Amino acid sequence: MSNATNAGSVNAPRHGPDAASVLRNPATIRERCAAITRAVSEGRSSNFVLDHSRLDDVARRVEEVTRAAYPTLQIPYHSRWRHFEVGGVDRKAEMDLLLAGRSVADTARARIDLTVVSVLLDAGAGPQWHFDEAQSGQRFTRSEGLGVASLRAFMRGDFSADAGDPLRVDASVLQTLDAAALSRIFQSRSDNPLVGLEGRAALLRRLGQAVQAQAGAAGMPARPAALFDVLTAGVTGTPPRSSISAAQLLRNLLDTFSTIWLTGSVLHGVPLGDVWPHRWAGGEDPMAGRHGTTDGWVPFHKLSQWLAYSLLEPFEWAGVKVTALDNLTGLPEYRNGGLLIDGGVIRPRSAASLAKTWQVSDEFIIEWRALTVSLLDELAPLVRTRLGRTAEQMPLACVLEGGTWATGRLLAKELRDGSPPLKITSDGTVF
Repeated sequence: MSNATNAGSVNAPRHGPDAASVLRNPATIRERCAAITRAVSEGRSSNFVLDHSRLDDVARRVEEVTRAAYPTLQIPYHSRWRHFEVGGVDRKAEMDLLLAGRSVADTARARIDLTVVSVLLDAGAGPQWHFDEAQSGQRFTRSEGLGVASLRAFMRGDFSADAGDPLRVDASVLQTLDAAALSRIFQSRSDNPLVGLEGRAALLRRLGQAVQAQAGAAGMPARPAALFDVLTAGVTGTPPRSSISAAQLLRNLLDTFSTIWLTGSVLHGVPLGDVWPHRWAGGEDPMAGRHGTTDGWVPFHKLSQWLAYSLLEPFEWAGVKVTALDNLTGLPEYRNGGLLIDGGVIRPRSAASLAKTWQVSDEFIIEWRALTVSLLDELAPLVRTRLGRTAEQMPLACVLEGGTWATGRLLAKELRDGSPPLKITSDGTVF
């Protein structure tokens, strides 16, 4: 399948209430990925074969990595906040000192503003880039470097429109950001190139527009943190909510920020974001009662789910419990998907596929990502059994952190130079 042919608008007539909402349901992610995985398991794929017998060995490696990183098995969530701890520096504590005296809600808003911007800047950095942190004197690369750089920019007030309050993100500032501004934030130069600067800057400008539009409709400050107020607001005359579901959180992110994702996938004029066509995705639109306009589309929402995982702690620190965490899926990206290739569970039929540079929209990549989602669901219980933990004690967010992401990185270092097994062209908005 080519992007030009298949990833454009779907022209089927609208029917049922908002067919796009089907593709924003994490249950749909699992259903469509499972359909593709079944087809591959049945030998119908020209791209991959599966070796389920390798899953237990992968689980063993994940167990080893998890026990080494978290000997007491007190495993935090897979979150952007882990990157803020890199190098043994407690940057959250630094930020907490600056937030001292604020209300619980205002503190949550600052943390949410930071999280949203930092996660949306967290696509692949490329192998040549690094960030030198003046405060610690340390050099960081890849996701950790992006995380530290974005946090330092936030603490300087680079995203704030209020000189007296640097710890905020304002839509008006986001809408002015360009590649030159991000080059300064990330210390990107010809000898220190960061992949996808233009794409990242454009994404943040669109975020600013989306946040501005939400604020205009709801009469709230034009900040990403407005989602805290939207999600916790009780019915008129009742106290704020003290719990929300993970699916609610993801749905709010996808509804509010749908216009920032310009992958070329559109349904009835609504941008779908990280949603792609695949011949085996199948699907029947449950709201339509018959085969619907979402047939043949497989959603991933990788960055949006990474954002949802990264927002769990800011909400919980504010006393808002996030429930049903395992409704979210594993993240189909370089490290988790790379783990399954390097671990021998997902095997490309042709060795040449590992040398080729792929597009995000290529069937090969869509298929690999779908397999990653399904196989992470198979791997998680194997890891929990080895660690003597239940799903309640170790939700998928902790399996990823313990975990599959770190083991994927470790195998990449053992087998290559740390780069993932697949090469994918990135504009900084998906990978």
